[in-house]
This record gives sequence, structure tokens and C-alpha cells, in this order.
Amino acid sequence: MIALDAATIARELNEAYADRRILPAPLSAREPSLDLDAAYAVEAELVRLRRAKGRVTVGRKVGYANKAVWRALKLDTLVWAHMYDDTVTYADGNAASLAISRMCSPKIEPEIVFKIRTPLDGASDPADVLGHVEWIALGFEIIDCVFADWKFQPADFVAAFGLHAALIVGEPQAVDSAPIAALADQLARFTVQLRRNGEVVEEGSGRNSLRSPALCLGELASAIARRASPAPPRRAPIAGSACSPSRTRTSPAIATRPAAAPTAASCSRRSRCSSRSSCGGGGADLGSSG
Repeated sequence: MIALDAATIARELNEAYADRRILPAPLSAREPSLDLDAAYAVEAELVRLRRAKGRVTVGRKVGYANKAVWRALKLDTLVWAHMYDDTVTYADGNAASLAISRMCSPKIEPEIVFKIRTPLDGASDPADVLGHVEWIALGFEIIDCVFADWKFQPADFVAAFGLHAALIVGEPQAVDSAPIAALADQLARFTVQLRRNGEVVEEGSGRNSLRSPALCLGELASAIARRASPAPPRRAPIAGSACSPSRTRTSPAIATRPAAAPTAASCSRRSRCSSRSSCGGGGADLGSSG
């Protein structure tokens, strides 16, 4: 089998996103050697290219945070990709705007964003995981795909920036030690609605992310450790999707309405962070215009 040239593939993907050029087929359809190991090599080359242009990695997103999907696609864990200082934005007063004209086929996902305080070190119980978290926040991820008709395999997802285009982080809520058990329970049970111009287009819950976003965060730490990658930096956001991404037209009014949101004490000051997690797949269509 011919070894895949990670640098060549990374340049092709980088240029496709820059030029808003849709590829007629996913990489996996033409590159039989594109397994997850090769995909992470491509993703690492994209990190190298972006850092060479002065960008900084500020966290990770996750994909395929659903064990039923793992069985169907023969995965043994979730997948992840990096986010950057020019793709993560903090919403002042929980309000933000984002230009999408540079994107090919954007979709939007509501996210739970975590800022890690201390390394997880194998923590797997939701309350134990939250003991390593400084704050959580509601956010939106914009995902974008250069593969025609949004058809791709997990290896394509990883190689193509994890489809990550942008993350908007809402007001952080501090995770205090006393109510962690209650917060862990709320994260598993909360529900969320994604609305476009007042109309509900998607609904989801914390259970959509491995039964809890906290468990999703713990699984991400384990997946990174198994690949011997450096752990996410302590001061970094990590986000996880609670419902399928959804498409909308240009300049829509998008709102996330938690129907039973987790609560935590307000953060006295907001500090920038850098590592997150998200789902791989669907989405609310943002329909970028020419």
C-alpha cells in the first residue's frame, strides 16, 4: 500500500477551505491508506502550517461523541481536532456576530464549553471530571465542510480540521466544589433548543454527548492520552455538542434556549481559555452567500 503524503493532503485541504472549493469526493474515497492514524498526521501538518503563519492552537473539539455511531463506523473512541486563536471568539454580554461569507457550507451547533483547571489524569466519573474544570459555558460552533454533500468518514473529518470553522463562547460559569455533584446530574439531564427566527429547528440534551458532556470530556482526555499527544493546556476551552448541527440562511437570527440548563456560580472574571469538543456530522445550515 502506498503511504499517504500528509503534507500534500494538508496543503490541498488548506487551499480548498481558503478558496471555498468543494472537493467532489471525500479523501477516503480516493486514498485507501487514509485511516485515523494517517488523518491525525494530516491534522498535525495543518497545525504546523497554521503555526508557521503565526496562529496559536487554543484547544480541541471532538467528533462522533455517540457510542451507537462508534459501533456503526467501527470506532473505539471519539475523534478530535485543534481550534485556533483566530477561530475562537468570546461573546461579550452573551452576544456576538460572525461573518460566514468566507465559508463553503457552514452549519451551526450549540456546544458546552469547558475550561480545564488541572489535568484529568484518567478521571471518568462525571463529578470527578468536573473537579478538574474551572468553568463551563454555552457556546456555538460553526462547522464547515469542503466535501460534496457533506459526505465523509471519520478519517476525513479529522483530516479536514474536524470541520471546525469557528467557536463562539458564551459567559463562563465557575465550577465550584460544593455543587459539583448537582452540576454533574444537571449536565446529563439538561435539554436545549436551537431556534432560527423563533422557529425550533433542532432539539437535544446533555445525554447526546456520551450520556453527559462531562463524560465526553473524560473520554477526550483518554483518547488524547492513547495517542500520546500532549494533554490540552490548563487554560484552554473544550466544547461538546448537545444536538445535531443545523443549517440556516444568510444573516439568520439564531438562538439557543436551554430548557433545563445546568447552573453554576457566576464567574467573577472571565479568562481566555483554549480546548473544546463537538459532534461530527449534521448541523443547522448557515447557507453562506457568495
